[in-house]
Amino acid sequence: LCLQILYCLLPLQHHYQNKLKLAIIGQSLFGQEVYSNLRKQGHKVVGVFTVPDKDGKADPLAVAAEKEGTPVFKFPRWRVKGNPIPEVVDAYKAVGAELNVMPFCSQFIPMNVIDHPKHGSIIYHPSILPLHRGASAINWTLIHGDKKAGFTVFWADDGLDTGPILLQRECDVEPNDTVDTLYNRFLFPEGIKAMVESVQLIADGKAPRIPQPEEGASYEGIQKKSNAKPAEAIHNWIRGHDKVPGAWTVIDGQSVTLYGSSMLGGSVPEGQPLDIEGASQAARVTKNGLILYGTDGKALLVKNLQFEDGKMIPASKYFSSGESASVELTDDEKTMAEEIRNIWKGILSNVPAIEDTTDFFKSGAASMDVVRLVEEVKQKCAGVQLQNEDVYMATTFQDFIQMFVRKLRGEDQEEELVVDYATKDINNMTVKMPYQCFINGKFEDSENGKTYDSISPSDGSVICKVSYASVGDVDRAVAAAKEAYENGPWGKMNPRDRGSLLYRLADLMEEHQEELATIESIDSGAVYTLALKTHVGMSIQTFRYFAGWCDKIQGKTIPINQARPNRNLTFTKKEPLGVCAIVIPWNYPLMMLAWKSAACLAAGNTLVLKPAQVTPLTALKFAELSVKAGIPKGVINILPGSGGMVGQRLSEHPDIRKLGFTGSTPIGKQIMKSCAVSNLKKVSLELGGKSPLLIFSDCDMDKAVRMGMSSVYFNKGENCIAAGRLFVEESIHDEFIHRVVEEIKKMKIGDPLDRSTDHGPQNHKAHLDKLLEYCEIGVKEGATLVYGGKRVDRPGFFMEPTVFTDVEDHMFIAKEESFGPVMVVSKFKDGDVDGVLQRANDTEYGLASGVFTRDINKAMYVSERLEAGTVFVNTYNKTDVASPFGGFKQSGFGKDLGEDALMEYLKTKAVTVEY
Repeated sequence: LCLQILYCLLPLQHHYQNKLKLAIIGQSLFGQEVYSNLRKQGHKVVGVFTVPDKDGKADPLAVAAEKEGTPVFKFPRWRVKGNPIPEVVDAYKAVGAELNVMPFCSQFIPMNVIDHPKHGSIIYHPSILPLHRGASAINWTLIHGDKKAGFTVFWADDGLDTGPILLQRECDVEPNDTVDTLYNRFLFPEGIKAMVESVQLIADGKAPRIPQPEEGASYEGIQKKSNAKPAEAIHNWIRGHDKVPGAWTVIDGQSVTLYGSSMLGGSVPEGQPLDIEGASQAARVTKNGLILYGTDGKALLVKNLQFEDGKMIPASKYFSSGESASVELTDDEKTMAEEIRNIWKGILSNVPAIEDTTDFFKSGAASMDVVRLVEEVKQKCAGVQLQNEDVYMATTFQDFIQMFVRKLRGEDQEEELVVDYATKDINNMTVKMPYQCFINGKFEDSENGKTYDSISPSDGSVICKVSYASVGDVDRAVAAAKEAYENGPWGKMNPRDRGSLLYRLADLMEEHQEELATIESIDSGAVYTLALKTHVGMSIQTFRYFAGWCDKIQGKTIPINQARPNRNLTFTKKEPLGVCAIVIPWNYPLMMLAWKSAACLAAGNTLVLKPAQVTPLTALKFAELSVKAGIPKGVINILPGSGGMVGQRLSEHPDIRKLGFTGSTPIGKQIMKSCAVSNLKKVSLELGGKSPLLIFSDCDMDKAVRMGMSSVYFNKGENCIAAGRLFVEESIHDEFIHRVVEEIKKMKIGDPLDRSTDHGPQNHKAHLDKLLEYCEIGVKEGATLVYGGKRVDRPGFFMEPTVFTDVEDHMFIAKEESFGPVMVVSKFKDGDVDGVLQRANDTEYGLASGVFTRDINKAMYVSERLEAGTVFVNTYNKTDVASPFGGFKQSGFGKDLGEDALMEYLKTKAVTVEY
């Protein structure tokens, strides 16, 4: 017992070794977080020195310190006419600090305070010193177009940010980063960690003092008005300015401040011209915002405008900002308005009375008050979708109430969806393809402005450029999905109404089935007739099937032992998980979306979906149709981009509760690990396969040849359940191969939009190259290449249907999946049922399997012993929306389709009541 107590005390003792007595000098939420984290690490804060209360409100640092009982001093100033104030300095010295920590300080601190503690003073500065010394360092990082941002923790001296460096951290600056995004993504969270780390380094005697070089040092003074510049310079100028003084221009004779700048990629939408003083050419007011042009002819987009009276509007509303009529409030809405008036009064405590004309900001409110107002209103009026930006758009109490009521009624959602299409005249129609990220009910460029080419496998041409989502886009999409789940109408909706929306979505998919099939064909290479029937057709069926499940999700009542004399009732409830992530492959882009999303949505979850990077277009078209179906914003979010960035962030994100993945086994393992390490997400995985197909001599040969070919060549072999290996009984082997080859010769290889085409192109170039290498390995290992194995001599990524025989069990092609049109055939001895079963099961995969025989006893015997999630008897590829689909072993776990799939997106809660 004594040893156990000793072992328990050792970590605690270590925690309190090498700790310091600290004075925190500064302010703001950043200062508060540094203070709190230093206390958690065991350091003793002997005094907090911050700014006086403003309008009766204490600084966040002061609030936290006072709550903890830490001595707090609120000096208006430390010096008068450059000289330290003796009583202020004495009060500071009395706390006995060993180190001054200055996380953010707007006051001038005398040197006899800086140098007083045993260890001196350290300061946080938001730039990579010696760059951007002085104020507004983050702003100047952006204004100068720096590629790297960061912060420095340095030792204070008598210069302006010139002291020795203790610690530095840096990050990339994305093309559309703002002061807020840089601060929130990196400078704030990592800065807090760095300040705590720096203090511990000092406590341990390991803190360096690296002199700052003067080479490369910069100090920016007063910001001056700047006229016409290249577009990127204007973009940097706008995003690099705070709201005060703001990046402003003159429109119609009045100063207008510009917010929310991003570089514009692709075509410029139509709009009304607007003259801008000093601009190189007229701006354009569009449905997306205000388009400005640089001297280089490139364009940027500005989202919001603020006028001299403080009123902010969406830039797209410049010509119509005053047209909306006021709404008449109901009695209930009037009651809510008075409750909100009380919230305003609590924040604006310096204002005698909140009138309709009271302006939030002119009454002294700051950015922290905006956050407080939004959160208090959302808490009081659950369900209203309110953002910080809404406060800037409606600054007077009257305008705020009008905006609030419109949101409460849902009138703000009636604005038509804005879609920038990539169009293509093809297949006797004009297809209209969204190409941007779909986040929170809107199509928008990726945060960093990056795009990539979506390539047509038919000829290698570029279909269009598609937004390349960033980690920031993932975070915004997850936040939108979380908000929609927790506070939006989706979570409160009657399940039957939810089902009605999914039925409506299926109807819209059916109305657009030819367009969807055409997009699927040009983007993935699927033969149009197959795309229409299977890729799109089964997607529609899937949504209709799960729409019917919405009001049939129910629990059970369970008899338990009674706690006499009382009685007990135990029942279970099936509840949605929350925000789910879905990552889908490129072989059936729309169908894989439907298989997972329909069950996820029917269960009441919200989702963030990443389509395969090479086939994003039907998923983005689906997003457009979901809005038309009335699915609330934030419920569905689609992020095209890379698996390494978007997929990895989804698997790590702490707000995601479930991830459904279809793809390769190695990537599935990586996802499973990330999901476990991050927050133990629920996971379902549909992974690789090497599905065996056993063909016995007593089969229907015509059917076995036809279905055997379909088992391999269906969808160009890009089929997760494709028969990866055929075992053919010896007595019929040669006839089977001969007939297969003769049928292959009849197949038409060509344009997937041609209705007579049997075999289209492989999905993308890298996959075609991998297939050709696969065939080369088969030949080198001694398998007999009976037919094909080569690229078709025509534009595009076409491969000949291929047949290998004499494949032995040890060969690479016998063990590994090709995921292409490669038939791998092995003989087995006549009558050796158990022997061929052993060979068929000798694989780490277990997704699907098949058997062809007229002997029903043999069929049942084999089907019972095949180790696979699906067994086909005298058929193949026969999947149905009502039948569960998923694998065993390293083919994954969890099910798509059927009632089992619904359970993947639900959790069970047990409730016991005593009465």
